[in-house]
Amino acid sequence: MPPSSRRQFLQLALAGAAPLAGQATPSQAPRGGPRADEFVFARLRYDSGDWDYNPKVAANVLNSVVEYTNLRVYPEEVVITADSDELGGFPFLFMTGHRLVRFSDRERQGLRAWVRSGGLLFSDDCNHDIAGLYATSFEREMRQLFPGPATLAKLPRTHPLYRAFFPFAEGPPQTAHELNGWGDDLVHDYLRGVDHDGRLGVLYSNKDYGCEWDYDWRNKRFQRDDNTKFAVNIVVYALGG
Repeated sequence: MPPSSRRQFLQLALAGAAPLAGQATPSQAPRGGPRADEFVFARLRYDSGDWDYNPKVAANVLNSVVEYTNLRVYPEEVVITADSDELGGFPFLFMTGHRLVRFSDRERQGLRAWVRSGGLLFSDDCNHDIAGLYATSFEREMRQLFPGPATLAKLPRTHPLYRAFFPFAEGPPQTAHELNGWGDDLVHDYLRGVDHDGRLGVLYSNKDYGCEWDYDWRNKRFQRDDNTKFAVNIVVYALGG
């Protein structure tokens, strides 16, 4: 979906949208795959690592998109590779894991072209540290793909991402994994990214949102605060918000 079409889709879908009471479930999957006016949660598959970790994230995030916005969603996660000819049809990609990240030359070419066409890759480090294998290898790939002094620069708290739907005046919300002292024993008060033409093309987290959001959406009622609200911001931003 071209960036201009995404913005028009988002403006129509979010017209009058506000947090809704109660729970909502995604609509049934249409025959023939996703519709052109549906948001699709696409996960990036890469052969070098455990790309399929946190399997419940997609359903939980999609439930929140349905609950808080008027966006139509495709209710199943779609798995796709960076060298797929169909990658251009997805404005959002989720990527996670603990292990090595290594792309082939063809995957690098595909991912670079996709970001430059307006896509947003959200990469979340399940090790939630700055020196683990996922972090060091993913960062190396990004610097190879998008060389320059601003590659993976820290996002300021004033970044539009933090007000794309819900306001996050203090920047990225904390996770229980950080607060419990796992990983590198640091609470990361920032996210990093790669810009292209004034918009984020890569959003990178060492906060382990994947584990934070990896629970059955039906259990959300037991949460004092819905910790998936920030995911809604990422989705809305990816669609042109």
